[in-house]
Amino acid sequence: MKTSKLSIRLLWYITPLVILPLLFLGGFTLTNVTNSTKKQAELIVSRFVEQQQQKIFNYIDSFHSITRLLSTSPVLADFLAREPESKNQYIERLGELMNVFASYSEAYPDIVSINYVAPDGKSDAFYSSQLTPAPDSYPFFDQVLQSNLRQQQFMIPKEDGSTSLYFVHPIYNIDYYLKQPQQLGFIVVHVEPSILNASILEAPFNNTLNLFLTTKGQILFSSDYDLRGSYLSEYELEQIKRLADYGKLASIELSSIDKEERIIYAVQMTDGDYFISTTPKDLLYQSGKAISLITALIVIISVISLPILIYIVVRNLLLTPVELLGAASHRVGDGDLSVYLPAHTNDEVGVLFNDFNHMVNQIRHYQDELEEYKHHLEEKVESRTKALEAMNSKLEVAIAQAEQANQLKSRFLANMSHEIRTPLTAIMGFTEQLLHNKDAVNDEQHLSTILRNSKHLLELINNILDLSKIEAEKLAVERGPCNVVQLIHDIDSIIRPLANEKQLAFNINYQLPVPKSINSDTTRLKQILINIASNAVKFTEKGSISIDISYNNNKQHLEFAIQDTGIGMSEREVERVFKPFEQADATTTRRFGGTGLGLCISKNLAQLLGGDVQLISEPGNGSCFTVQVAAHLNAEQLQNEGFIHSYEQLSPSKDVQLSFAANSFDANILVAEDNPDNQLLIKLLLQTWGLEPDIAKNGAEAVEMALVNDYQLIIMDMQMPVMGGLEATQMLRHAAYDGPIIALTANVMKTDVDTYIEAGCDEALAKPIDKDALEQVLVSYLHIEKDSQNKWENLLKSEKFQQINDNYRSKLPDYLSQVVQLYRAKEWEALRSLAHSLKGSAGCFSFEAIHKTAGQLENALRSNQTEQVEQCYNALIDALEEAS
Repeated sequence: MKTSKLSIRLLWYITPLVILPLLFLGGFTLTNVTNSTKKQAELIVSRFVEQQQQKIFNYIDSFHSITRLLSTSPVLADFLAREPESKNQYIERLGELMNVFASYSEAYPDIVSINYVAPDGKSDAFYSSQLTPAPDSYPFFDQVLQSNLRQQQFMIPKEDGSTSLYFVHPIYNIDYYLKQPQQLGFIVVHVEPSILNASILEAPFNNTLNLFLTTKGQILFSSDYDLRGSYLSEYELEQIKRLADYGKLASIELSSIDKEERIIYAVQMTDGDYFISTTPKDLLYQSGKAISLITALIVIISVISLPILIYIVVRNLLLTPVELLGAASHRVGDGDLSVYLPAHTNDEVGVLFNDFNHMVNQIRHYQDELEEYKHHLEEKVESRTKALEAMNSKLEVAIAQAEQANQLKSRFLANMSHEIRTPLTAIMGFTEQLLHNKDAVNDEQHLSTILRNSKHLLELINNILDLSKIEAEKLAVERGPCNVVQLIHDIDSIIRPLANEKQLAFNINYQLPVPKSINSDTTRLKQILINIASNAVKFTEKGSISIDISYNNNKQHLEFAIQDTGIGMSEREVERVFKPFEQADATTTRRFGGTGLGLCISKNLAQLLGGDVQLISEPGNGSCFTVQVAAHLNAEQLQNEGFIHSYEQLSPSKDVQLSFAANSFDANILVAEDNPDNQLLIKLLLQTWGLEPDIAKNGAEAVEMALVNDYQLIIMDMQMPVMGGLEATQMLRHAAYDGPIIALTANVMKTDVDTYIEAGCDEALAKPIDKDALEQVLVSYLHIEKDSQNKWENLLKSEKFQQINDNYRSKLPDYLSQVVQLYRAKEWEALRSLAHSLKGSAGCFSFEAIHKTAGQLENALRSNQTEQVEQCYNALIDALEEAS
């Protein structure tokens, strides 16, 4: 085949354009692969060492926290506070202290012993999980006496090659009459470092050697057990220190260990010790050499083969089809329309061939059409005229429909305006009476009228919103258990008073058997039945209303037939009644009111629940609405026990979760709260429900009491002295306490609640304490039975609650003086803490003004809004003075 000029030019261009980039890319790839392999290996080693370092840091910090918590233990403070009056009293205090030491040792298995050491080095209270005697002395005790650090740690190697950890924290007796606190001794915690041993044995590669060195070069921990206790040379130690300072990997030969060259990465720990990881250099970079050789071979083969393959592919796929297309185009230009290119592949060239053939066909087709237009032009003009007339006719119908829709909208807006303005008139009128007439004698009646009209207005708005969601197909329905008898009982409690008010008979009839429960959306089903039943009462002047309940076994539908003896509707009115914004006629709207949305929403809801609403009506003889919903019964519900067969089963069962037991409930509850008034109030609430709680004044006491006692639930205030609730919760979860912990705080922003939940809390309750929320928590986590509202009201009226409330009121002048003193001294953090406490406690005792202004002052101080601090401070002072 003759080679074209384009083929030769293409070969000249392809050869340098392919070979040169391939050579450059191959060299770059070879270098990059080698470097990347080394960097990847180095990154694995450095990340491994950093992870081990962080793991060791966390392990050591946790035992520092335990030692600090032990040094501030109230039991230890009581043991050291005063001389015992007798030996028995001393033994009793020592036993309580040993119980605290034992609880920490059980919570943290790595603890070997806990020792209280006097300043003279004498061991006065020693507990060992291994039942060993107290040591006569510690090798590091002189260093402890000379140090001013609050917390210290020591690693002491033992004769068997292992190493023990010791954590030391001083104990002080704070005396405000002295210039400095008095040192009472030290808490020494002996720990077997399981995490350190495990970290040393982990390795990122085979033949990796991990070492833990002291500042003198002694190997305390090693993945090679034989190396423990040995020393590195001074030169090797200096090299490791420089590597730790720079944070890089380097190749070093450790002659003290072996003669092999190793890649070493080292980091320095908090006390000056070093953690290093070493890997033989040949092993670390072995995989990179093989990858480099393979990469070089691939580059050489690509340089030789790619230009040849590209030329062959381009020749077959592009050059040959271009030559065919050029020849065909030349023939079309000469007027030959019989040209046809052969079918090609489905790529772009094939599309180009098809487009060329289509172009030739279109040219032939247009030539034929031109001839046809010359002969049939008049026929086409007449046909187009008729099409325009038909379009005009459709346009007139659309205009008429639009005008009808506009009239319907205007009628709806007028009706809705009347429906909304009617309750608004009552609300505004009675509100003005209550505001301007201070001596009104029917306050409760006025407020009841306002509430009733507000609920009616809310119902109108909810109907409009429901219809909007239905039309947008965004109304979601749920599926859950729905007790049929309880549902009808709820409907009866709402509709029967309405019927009695109009002196109408109201009957409920069951066509047995019916299911005990179905799986549907209880709220939406109740909305449908109440809407239709209330309409039946509204449109019935005399006679009766009845609801018949039956089960259609074929369709598995539960059916509700609502029959009334009201005004009824004609066939034309029945067709319109389920359309939105429409009622039977305008006289119905004027006579009975309403928006015309209820039945439309009910029908759509029934369809969403797998059923429908059907209507049979006759003017003057009443109407019968049949509501059908899918039962969605499972296999267990379809059994005989899942149906009601006798009328004795129609009494609604009482939910045991909704009635409180008369006797007390046996549950141990711990309440951590620093405010005495809140302590009394929470205790009084829990006693009302038959619960007797234990009280902790701060987080440290809560941790100790929770470790010693078995509590089913802990209520934890988040801001307390000595130790806050957040830290106490974290400590309890770390000590394997798995019971529910409920956060109690005045800060209930989402970010705050997320912080409490992340720390280990199960729920967060806001201050002031909400009785229903607290009761719900107790029901959820303790499975107790809920009380009635009367018991809560009796509690608020009880003499004991009034005493607590009066006691809190008597403290308000002291709070006032503290606020003034802290503000004048510009102690903003202390003032913010006091405002937070006032916000929580005042709300619990219904001092709403103090609760609100204290919260505003706390927010202003937290966000450093200096311009608002003074304004919020003055408002809080006014609220305190008025309440005092």
